[in-house]
Amino acid sequence: MKYRVRIDLSFENQVDAQALMEYAKSVSANATSINEGAANEEIAFTDLEICRHDEGLPCEKVERVEVRKV
Repeated sequence: MKYRVRIDLSFENQVDAQALMEYAKSVSANATSINEGAANEEIAFTDLEICRHDEGLPCEKVERVEVRKV
């Protein structure tokens, strides 16, 4: 059994978004992916994006951190 947290938050302030990303990265060392290396793997991750949906444009990925132990 695992305990999973999923968060999708948008911020007006870049500093707030980056602070949450930094916190997520700091605790990701304690996280695990599920069935890593298997066909049914679920890789734990955290993404930082610039969301432009309010402007009718797609998101732009800034950073992605994946939790991989293998």
